[in-house]
Amino acid sequence: MGRTLRYTVNCSLLFTELPLLRRPAAARAAGFDAVEFWWPFDRPVPEDSEVAAFTAAVEDAGVQLTGLNFFAGDMPGGERGVLSSPTRAAEFRDNIAVVVEIGHRLGTTGFNALYGLREPGVPAAESDAVAAESIAAAAEAVAAIGGTVLVEPVSGAPDYPLKTAADALRVVRAAHTVGARNVALLADLFHLAANGDDVAAVVDAHAHEFGHIQIADHPGRGEPGTGTLPLDELLAAAQARGYTGRVGLEYRPTGPTTESFARLPH
Repeated sequence: MGRTLRYTVNCSLLFTELPLLRRPAAARAAGFDAVEFWWPFDRPVPEDSEVAAFTAAVEDAGVQLTGLNFFAGDMPGGERGVLSSPTRAAEFRDNIAVVVEIGHRLGTTGFNALYGLREPGVPAAESDAVAAESIAAAAEAVAAIGGTVLVEPVSGAPDYPLKTAADALRVVRAAHTVGARNVALLADLFHLAANGDDVAAVVDAHAHEFGHIQIADHPGRGEPGTGTLPLDELLAAAQARGYTGRVGLEYRPTGPTTESFARLPH
C-alpha cells in the first residue's frame, strides 16, 4: 500500500490489563516505538511527582510520546472536554502549562483538545466563543515546542457538538483566521463512521490537512477486522492523498492486546 504505516499505540485504551505506567514498556515489547495517551491524571494540574513518574515511564520504555490529550474532565463519568465551558475553561487554561512541560520533556507534538459537551442554559454561541479563546491559547503555548492542537469529532455523546469532519473543520478554520495556524483536524475514522460521515469522502478531500489519524473498526470500536470499516483502503487512500503522519491505534481489543496486533493493516 505504498509507504509503510507508522503506528502509535494509544495506551489509554490498549494494554489496560496493565497499570498505566507499565503500558509504554508493554508497547515497546510488542514492537512499537511510539505511544499516545489521553490525559493520564485525574485533575488538570497533577503533583510534580506524578508528572515525573509518567515521563520516566515513557522515557524508560524507549518509546516516543507522539500524542497527549489536554485535560478533558471526568472522561469515565461522561465528560468530553472543558475548554468550551464558561465555568470550566479556567481548568483547561491551568492545564496548558503542564501539557507543554510534558511535551517539551518528551518531544511530543500532537495535543488533542476535546471540545466539551453543550451545557443546559448556556447559549451555543457563548460556548463557541469560549472554545475559540481556549484553542487559541493552547495553540500559542504548544507552538513554542513545535506542537499542533488537534480538534476531534466524537461519537457516543449526543451533547458533543463536533460530530462530523465538517463540524471540526469549521473550528479549525476559525482558529486559522485568527492566526492559530497550528490547529488541525484529528480524523478518528471510527468516530466519523459512527456519526454517519462518508469516511472515504472525508479522506479523499481532507487527508492532506489531517493533523492525526486514529483507527478502530466500526461497529464495536474493536481492532481492525472486527467490523466492516475498510481500514486498509482508507489508510492507503490517506497516504496517497498526502497524509504522512502516524496512525493512532485507539480501539478496544476484543482479547489480549498483543493478539489484536495481528489484524493491523501493514
